[in-house]
Amino acid sequence: MFASVSARCIAATVLAAGAVVSAVALPASAHDNDRHRHPRVEISAVQADSPGRDNRTNRSLNTEWVELTNNNRRALNLDGWTLRDEDGHRYRFDDVRLAGRATVRIHTGVGRDTRTDLYQDRRNYVWDNRSDTATLRDDRGRTVDTESWGRGHHHRR
Repeated sequence: MFASVSARCIAATVLAAGAVVSAVALPASAHDNDRHRHPRVEISAVQADSPGRDNRTNRSLNTEWVELTNNNRRALNLDGWTLRDEDGHRYRFDDVRLAGRATVRIHTGVGRDTRTDLYQDRRNYVWDNRSDTATLRDDRGRTVDTESWGRGHHHRR
């Protein structure tokens, strides 16, 4: 009788552990499915403080930039996506195709867009040197990624 009670306890413990593992695994697999449904694009680098003096020359403005990286194998059309700072400055992507596993740099100043460099065509700085947040949103307004720096910002959100 003692052996069958122990066997039942072990079986109950194994079943309970299996239920806990199943409950934990279900949200993780649901999260994996979400990840495949949404593009895996990230803000991969930011240079908010352009090197040298902030003298508002086009050269200085274009050394202030944000990089986006497409971590997918497939190309992605960023048409209608936006990049914003905390003050509400917004750059809207118009018919920009980002190749798979590619990076594009969005400069603040004026320039000619290429497949690796885009220009906001601004005459003033966007990103605060000391503290700011860059927010990338898709064409439906959903936040895809954010990158913060400065006071109170210690990590990617």
